[in-house]
Amino acid sequence: MQLKPLLASLLLPLFCLPLFCEDAQMFRGNARHSGVYEAAGVPKFSSVKWKFHTGGMVIGSPAVAGGRVYFGSDDGNLYAVDTESGAQQWKFEVKSRIPSTPSVADKVVYFGAYDGNFYAVDASTGTLKWKFQTGGERRFAGKHLHGVQPASETMPDPFDCYLSSPVVWNGAVYFGSGDGNIYSLNAASGALKWKFKTGDVVHASPAIADGTLFLGSWDSYFYALDASTGQEKWRFKTGEDHDTHNQEGIQSSAAVVDGMVYFGCRDSHLYALDVNTGEKKWVFSGEGSWVVSSPAVRDGKVYFVTSDTSLLYELDAKSGAVLQSVGFNHWYLYSSPALAGGMLYFGSTQGKLVAVDLAGFKPVWSFETQGMKEHGPAYTKPDGTPNEEAIYRSDFYDDMVAGVDRVMSMGAILSSPAVVGNVVYVGSADGNLYALR
Repeated sequence: MQLKPLLASLLLPLFCLPLFCEDAQMFRGNARHSGVYEAAGVPKFSSVKWKFHTGGMVIGSPAVAGGRVYFGSDDGNLYAVDTESGAQQWKFEVKSRIPSTPSVADKVVYFGAYDGNFYAVDASTGTLKWKFQTGGERRFAGKHLHGVQPASETMPDPFDCYLSSPVVWNGAVYFGSGDGNIYSLNAASGALKWKFKTGDVVHASPAIADGTLFLGSWDSYFYALDASTGQEKWRFKTGEDHDTHNQEGIQSSAAVVDGMVYFGCRDSHLYALDVNTGEKKWVFSGEGSWVVSSPAVRDGKVYFVTSDTSLLYELDAKSGAVLQSVGFNHWYLYSSPALAGGMLYFGSTQGKLVAVDLAGFKPVWSFETQGMKEHGPAYTKPDGTPNEEAIYRSDFYDDMVAGVDRVMSMGAILSSPAVVGNVVYVGSADGNLYALR
């Protein structure tokens, strides 16, 4: 037998592991959720390769595997689209919103929906393999939420906009649920392996590293669990806000890199903890601005965005010291940054995807969604900042919800980009999935 074919056959399985593949088979690119993509990316934007329109908002992020893009829509369907042409290969109907990122493993697509079910479908055909019913989905809720009226009414939070995205590891699939549980299911059969009860809604996405699962809850705790058994290893307490519930809750998903776990919180902090003990190594204050997005970590640096102050930060991963920052016109930033080559990509509620050159730490190009072109001018001031008075017309709860709808009408990008090859894939609240090159 010739040496070269033998080496190729031995090395092929290694380089098809999710950590090394160009495919983006799950949320944040890999099980550690580092936000790093082994791809060339798009240093200079040239064109829209294609766009695919659905009947609802595309809030979650796309997964890319085997020449197809898989993503959910608020129109109640999970779609499989050809990466080259943008043509629909199939769709799977659940008749319920799917604001999360699917995970693809062993030719199966896993995802959850607002109907309270978790699904596994064949990646080639879209046929159902199994489904698992949780205790039901709901949004985080509280009285006097964000300080709006009526103060004594319990209100679901319209900014609790994602569902937990699954991760597949060692023959099991893991996800959080609005019923307050973290689940581990047998990936082949859907049988329950274990569940862990937290004190509130779990809509962040689990990260796994070295057999430990890391995940935060709206109960204000961040958990480290044994991924095989569900046994708690440690927990870490974040801030609380018993009055308006504005400065509490973990929406951000964790990134696990070099013995540290990093995550954001609505208490306006980004935390860095020791993976083994949960000891706080450092904490960064966003000075009142939520950290909803998930951090990206590479080469000893942490990248993340803040919501209200709309800043992109680069921090030293070991100390938390600010290395650089840049602002973006006070539009809310929920989309998690993606790293590929020398570039960083993230979305804005301004209906823009922004590409930042890390060498100069400045934006070098941006893409505006169809929704922003059509509806953005009505809610944008001449200086480019959001017209808050036109968006949120009073401090009554119904007007807050209507204001969120107006922001979404501008083609807001809450989806986090997935970068494969020389294409950036991202969803928009205007109902489109865009492939940019």
